[in-house]
Amino acid sequence: MKIRSIHAFPIRSDLMGGPAKTLERRPVWTQHAEVASPMSRHARFKRLRSSWRPNWASVGCLVTAEDGRWGLGMTRYGSPVIALINEHLGPLLIGEPCMAIERIWDMMQGMTSPYGGGLSCYAISAIDLGLWDLKGKILGEPVYSLIGGPVRDEIRCYATGNDTDWYLEQGFTATKLACPYGPADGSRGLALNEALVAERRSLAGEGVDLMLDCWMALDVDFSIRMVQRLEPYRLAWIEDCLMPDDLDGLMALRSRVPATTLAGGEHWYTTLSFAQALSRRLLDVVQPDIGWACGLTGCLKIATLAQSFGQSVVLHAGINTPYGQHFSVAMPNCPIGEYFVGSAPGVPFDQVRLTPGTPVPVDGRIRPNDEPGFGLGLTLADIEAMQV
Repeated sequence: MKIRSIHAFPIRSDLMGGPAKTLERRPVWTQHAEVASPMSRHARFKRLRSSWRPNWASVGCLVTAEDGRWGLGMTRYGSPVIALINEHLGPLLIGEPCMAIERIWDMMQGMTSPYGGGLSCYAISAIDLGLWDLKGKILGEPVYSLIGGPVRDEIRCYATGNDTDWYLEQGFTATKLACPYGPADGSRGLALNEALVAERRSLAGEGVDLMLDCWMALDVDFSIRMVQRLEPYRLAWIEDCLMPDDLDGLMALRSRVPATTLAGGEHWYTTLSFAQALSRRLLDVVQPDIGWACGLTGCLKIATLAQSFGQSVVLHAGINTPYGQHFSVAMPNCPIGEYFVGSAPGVPFDQVRLTPGTPVPVDGRIRPNDEPGFGLGLTLADIEAMQV
């Protein structure tokens, strides 16, 4: 069976599902809370990420076989990624065997080598996920069975966001906060970060794991000072302190806070980036995004690397998509999954799921859909309705 067509198109943004039917109790935290970012030193863009991030749609990618069966992949960053798929990669892959995913993945790495980097990896991810979805449908098996089968009955999840009371009410036993302040805020920022963590530790109690996401916003000095202040609150890990390419800075941070669990890798896109960090033991938890880091094939390679160094892999927002759910249930070194809560308190998770076939956490746990492929639960008409 060969590939007949590969076509990418814009879909609604953020991969967070459609509008909810239930009225919210209060606005979601992202509408008002300051979050530290690489732009925090610039007053005009300091408070909200939405003030400087691109307003591109997300991306759907339909991979269709000769007999009309199809698979769907998804990623982000709109028109640039769509152009890479439709104008370069897609046409060159027509006629390739649908089942030869490793071969096609390797071809895409070579095809994009003259301009490789972040956006090319988003494009590769969308095609790769579409191919895996198609392969599962052809074989009549869920993707997690194709990559070794489940290693656990269900996946424990942590909720990411700052509406902590809502997550605890929903039964989560782990939650990750967004760090509000960075180096531009100086000692005052350190004190305010500590106040947030202290208040949420008091709210959550001792039986809940807390993590802190710093989203590339800090420098080495601020990170060290913050780690020292937050020691009493027993964080499970501190994440993404530095800009992603600053491996020397990460090495310095690792040496200065050896007892602190460090996580990161959301903004690394290639297996080489992860291999370099893992071989130097710069992180304890690596966090590729399955829609960014060259798809399921790329993340399987990263998971194997991590396991060889005795490290954990926890996908960025892995529980928000069936793609990440299938990966997470099948990887032995994936101890927990991230569920980014983009909806407001009071809105049931099943009202904002990505697709009809996307399970949502219940009491902080999920079981992946066992339908063929990724079990997206979509028809071609549904996919057309998603387009913008």
